[in-house]
Amino acid sequence: MRFMGIDYGTKRIGVAISDPLCTMAHPLEVVDVRGDNSHIERIKDIAKGYNITHVIVGLPYNMDGSIGDCGNSIMEWSRQLEESIGLPVTLWDERLTTYEAQNILIHSNMRRIKKRQVVDKIAASLILKGYLDSLNT
Repeated sequence: MRFMGIDYGTKRIGVAISDPLCTMAHPLEVVDVRGDNSHIERIKDIAKGYNITHVIVGLPYNMDGSIGDCGNSIMEWSRQLEESIGLPVTLWDERLTTYEAQNILIHSNMRRIKKRQVVDKIAASLILKGYLDSLNT
């Protein structure tokens, strides 16, 4: 069993994968969102290549626990993703994961351009790690 974590954005999608024992989350790549939906095909290829059995997509709740327009869009996208790749998709609370990922990168002495290229996959790994931790408690 292996899980994939996704931090969905309208321009970029961060992707992370678990180890086979589902204890760790590894940032994998950032997929650019394309009008032709080739980004879905890339996610499908990653899922096949790593024998993914389940996908976790970050759902951006508002701080008061409600779901806004962005969250509704991600729920719809997740349904389409599930149909396209044929794997179960679970939505997971992603509040503050991008902020946490940016904070990690600030303390890493990484150049600003490089940070923009990796923040989404770091956020995806934080989403996935949160989900994996919930399974092991």
